[in-house]
Amino acid sequence: MHPEYGPVAAVAEKLRDRFGDPPQTAIVLGSGLGVVVDRLVIEREVSTEDLGLPSSTVPGHAGKVITGTLGGAHVLVLSGRVHLYEGYPAQVVVRYVRAFHHWGVQRLILTCAAGGIAAGLDPGSLVLVTDHLNFQYENPLTGTPWNGNRFPDVTQAHHPGIRATLLDAATSIEVRLDQGVYAAVMGPAYETPAETFMLRSAGADIVGMSTVPEILAAAQVGLPVGAIALISNRAAGLTDGPVTHAEVTDIANRAGDNLARLLEEACGRF
Repeated sequence: MHPEYGPVAAVAEKLRDRFGDPPQTAIVLGSGLGVVVDRLVIEREVSTEDLGLPSSTVPGHAGKVITGTLGGAHVLVLSGRVHLYEGYPAQVVVRYVRAFHHWGVQRLILTCAAGGIAAGLDPGSLVLVTDHLNFQYENPLTGTPWNGNRFPDVTQAHHPGIRATLLDAATSIEVRLDQGVYAAVMGPAYETPAETFMLRSAGADIVGMSTVPEILAAAQVGLPVGAIALISNRAAGLTDGPVTHAEVTDIANRAGDNLARLLEEACGRF
């Protein structure tokens, strides 16, 4: 049996106990993107610790799981993911993904703050992730196979149906939604200018420190997943000044309204 099976089952049971039947859609909020919660008609909120999920040590991650209505749909919102750079093992980082699936969630929408590499992806831009590059050199699928699935196909890990719905929603409300490849790096130090050049040469349009472990875990259990990045800064070496976490969260807070509107429209379409 997988060593995470017990903790995952326990989290799923607590979710069922605290919230009842699962919403079809779960949304994960990245750094500084708590503005999305402002559009949510909140029903109930519980701390991640109370559910048996790890606690975030990063400013901009509230550490709450919230149920409510967004765009007329019943949704679950995780405000407070954890990252590999915080010292958590990959299996613990993705515990919530497996628990949501075990509980019965039908789709997962990930959001994150990211650095823009490709031309035109400036702070405030929204990018629909079409594929990814894993430069974190950790993978939550290593070790004992989850439910016996050792070699999941990740060709369509970024679910085409979810991506189409998000694009249609963006067109409907006239919000610009670019598309691009996300490079995941370990962090917590920002990339060097040389690394930015390497990532650009490898085909990356944006860069961040999260999201890919969850996409891999979702693909393994068959949970449809889509990801949207809000560009909070230009990647290191593409501007004259330094990159800071305060800048990242500030831009995300100020530019997050378009993301919130987009999620609200999309949730009404699923």
